[in-house]
Amino acid sequence: MSLCKQTWVSCFLLCILISTTTSNIENGDNPTKQMASSNSSVTSVIIFGDSTVDPGNNDFINTIFRSNFPPYGVDFPNQSPTGRFTNGRLATDFIASYIGIKEHIPAYLDPNLTMQDLITGVSFASAGTGYDPGTAERNKVIDLETQLQYFEEYKNKLKGMVGKKKMEYIIKNAAYVISCGTNDLVYTYGPLDLRLVPDDAISAYLHFMLERSKWFLQSLLDRGARRIGVVGLPPVGCLPIVITFHSSLHQPRDCIESMSSIARDYNKMLQQELTTAQASQPNIRVAYGDIYSTLQDQFKYPHKYGFEVVDKGCCGTGLFEGAIACNSLLPICNDRSKYVFWDAIHPTERSYYFLYEALRPVVDFVVNN
Repeated sequence: MSLCKQTWVSCFLLCILISTTTSNIENGDNPTKQMASSNSSVTSVIIFGDSTVDPGNNDFINTIFRSNFPPYGVDFPNQSPTGRFTNGRLATDFIASYIGIKEHIPAYLDPNLTMQDLITGVSFASAGTGYDPGTAERNKVIDLETQLQYFEEYKNKLKGMVGKKKMEYIIKNAAYVISCGTNDLVYTYGPLDLRLVPDDAISAYLHFMLERSKWFLQSLLDRGARRIGVVGLPPVGCLPIVITFHSSLHQPRDCIESMSSIARDYNKMLQQELTTAQASQPNIRVAYGDIYSTLQDQFKYPHKYGFEVVDKGCCGTGLFEGAIACNSLLPICNDRSKYVFWDAIHPTERSYYFLYEALRPVVDFVVNN
C-alpha cells in the first residue's frame, strides 16, 4: 500500500462530526449575547462522543488520532492547538457559551482542570471512537464504556468537592450532549463499493448501532442525567475524504449519495427511538439534534452561508489530510471563512457555528424548565 493510501486509511477513520447573519461569526460576536431563556437552571454541560466534540482528551492517550499541533487551533484564543479537530471552536463550545456556562468545554483528561472547570462541565469525548466498541479498539481511543467510567469518576470528584447533595443537583440539572456514530459508518463502509454490500447487512449494522446508542442513553439516565441531546449523523458522503475515496481524478467531486443515504436511514431510526423515549418518560428531556440537513445545505448552497469551497478542506490539498496528516509542514487556505471543511473530515469553526445555530431550538428545549 502506498504512503498516500496509508495516510488516507488513517484519516478516514476519524469522524466529523456537530443562523444569524454571516457577519456575526466573521466579526467574532459571542453567542452569550443571545443567552438561553432565563427559565434555564442548567448547572453544567457534559459531553460524550467522538472528534466532533473532543476538545483534547486524545492528547493524553497513546493514539495517532490527535490534533494538538499547528495548524489546528489557528483561530482558537492564543492560536492554541488544544486537540480540537478544527481551526477554532466546536459547536459544543458555542452551545456552552449560549447557555451561559462557560466559553469553552475542557477535556476531562486535562491534568490542569480547576474545580470550577469540573463543576461547570467537561467533555469525555475521544476522536476516533464510535458506538461500535470495535471502532475504538481498532483506533486505540476511548470507547463509550470507558467514557461512562470516567463519568462515574467525575461524579466522585464532584462529591468530594461539593458534597453528595450538591453533586446530585449538578448531575440532574446538567445538559448532556452525545455526538457519535460517524466513525462506525466511515470505517465500515467508507472504502467499499456499496453495490457489493447486501442491503440486509447494512440494515443489521445500523440496528446494532441503534441498540448501542439506546444502551448509552439509558446508562446516562441510570446515572442521573435528565436533559440529553443526541446528535444524529452528518451526510457522510459529503466528507471530502469520502468523496476522494469514491471519485477518480477526472470525475467531478460531489457527495456520494450511497454513503449519505445510510446516514439518513440511521438518523430516522434514532429520531424515532428518541421520540419514544421522551414520550415514555415525561420527567426527562431527550431530543434529537439534526446536523445532516444543515451540513448538506452548506454543501449544496454554500453562498447562503458565505462559503465558496465545499468539496475539500482548508489544510493541504484538502483531499485526504486529517490529524497527523494535517500539520505545520503543509499550507492552509488564505481565507478559512470560505471553507466548509477545515481538514478532509472535520468542519471549520464557521461551519460549526452554523451547526450550533441550527441546534439552538433543540438546546432551548433541553435546557429550559
